[in-house]
Amino acid sequence: MTTTSSSTAVDPLIIADRTFRSRLILGTGKYTDHEVMNAAFEAAGADMITVALRRVNLDELGKGSLIDAIDPEKYLLLPNTAGCYTADEAIRTARLARELGGWNWVKLEVIGDPKTLFPDNAELLKATDVLVKEGFVVLPYTNDDPIVCRKLEEAGAAAVMPLGAPIGSGAGIRNRANMRIIVEQAKVPVIVDAGVGTASDAAVALELGADGVLMNTGVALAGDPVRMARAMRLAVEAGWLAARAGRIPVRLHASASSPVDGLID
Repeated sequence: MTTTSSSTAVDPLIIADRTFRSRLILGTGKYTDHEVMNAAFEAAGADMITVALRRVNLDELGKGSLIDAIDPEKYLLLPNTAGCYTADEAIRTARLARELGGWNWVKLEVIGDPKTLFPDNAELLKATDVLVKEGFVVLPYTNDDPIVCRKLEEAGAAAVMPLGAPIGSGAGIRNRANMRIIVEQAKVPVIVDAGVGTASDAAVALELGADGVLMNTGVALAGDPVRMARAMRLAVEAGWLAARAGRIPVRLHASASSPVDGLID
């Protein structure tokens, strides 16, 4: 088989009407400082960055806020509604972001439990429906439930973002079967959001067919965030390529790499 440059390149990620070079999305929380954060963004090759709106004072835009530390020429800022526990709270937060910052993309989170940070899917669907009708590009964080993901897509979500494991747990992809079903049925991009702890977790997500990965804690709280960001970049690329390369069948017994015919006695 002849390998061409096109067969070893990772295709861009397309969400709604926008094309992204990277399939890795990073968050902004938990870094020691803005310098380390931006170095990690660079090492990751990311071009979409998510920010928790309820943790940023939008009245301080242009005055040294977290958002001011992110170069808008290099990254698409993806506001998120982390910390919202009802559809009304999330809708209000998204509207405020659009009014003050002009953002119409939103990573939609409606949390149902403060301990596990699992989503309240009924409220999430309600908020998705409202915000899509108001012209937002909605990327909802949900659990790894194929039915909920299908309903979010039907409500107009531009992508679905099922968790791999609880937020910040670093436990990896806990339900591979469900993730495969979600990917198989989806007609919009599937972005694994939450639970990725190390590079192998990111590779598995892409090998299962996910279109991308969003992470924060796994990079920000690593011993060396910049080095981990680079590792995640390589893992996402490796997983995407492996998913399209055609892996060998899994066998119970050995299969010799060298031919057994014509051996010298």
